[in-house]
Amino acid sequence: MNSYTYGIGNKKSFGTRLKELSIVIWLIIVTTIISITGFILTKVYPDSINYFALMPSNIIQGKYLWTLVTHIFIHAGAFHLLINMFVLFSLGSLCEKIIGRKRFFWFYLISGVFAGILSVALSGLFGNTSLGARIFGQPDIYMVGASGAIFAIAGLYVLLLPHLRFMIIFLPFFSLPAYIMIPLALFGVWIISILAGWPIGNVAHFGGFIAGLVYGLYLRTKYKKKVNLLQKMFR
Repeated sequence: MNSYTYGIGNKKSFGTRLKELSIVIWLIIVTTIISITGFILTKVYPDSINYFALMPSNIIQGKYLWTLVTHIFIHAGAFHLLINMFVLFSLGSLCEKIIGRKRFFWFYLISGVFAGILSVALSGLFGNTSLGARIFGQPDIYMVGASGAIFAIAGLYVLLLPHLRFMIIFLPFFSLPAYIMIPLALFGVWIISILAGWPIGNVAHFGGFIAGLVYGLYLRTKYKKKVNLLQKMFR
């Protein structure tokens, strides 16, 4: 009887279980819900895309400024969402444990916003020519996705755990240290997309990567001993 009472008294409520979910899991849940909602709304009301997706020309004109945040949580179809959420879970889970829940959330969000701002700036400055559009994107094309924030996590690993080995999702048997693989993937995709004319947000990827490097440098400087210990654990 006593053991039964003990079990009931310590049973976790649904609310408690929700609170115990990692920030990464919450981001995946919220992103999935918003992406599905956005997909449905844009099918029913095509103009509603302005309220979710980031269009540089809108931001330059001072319109729909909140899309600097919302574009991080909406994706262009199921495949885009699935790939990004898989990578977010793969990279973000360890990162959250290293820097903590609150830091991870704000790092993710701020990096995604910075990636969007850089995309707006460079596409607005250089995207009005054919070559400039291929390199920096066009100012009148919608941008969506968490890739900028995810590349920030990858950039953070380059500074905190440079020898941690990374694999490309489509090449599971090929791995390289973070300090080689991350820049290789970033600039490799950028070059290929320029040559092929793929509409990929390379500037957002680059912006996120830079944000990750900057924050990684800050952490290495402020917590030098802890970072050195961490690197010894992941050699």
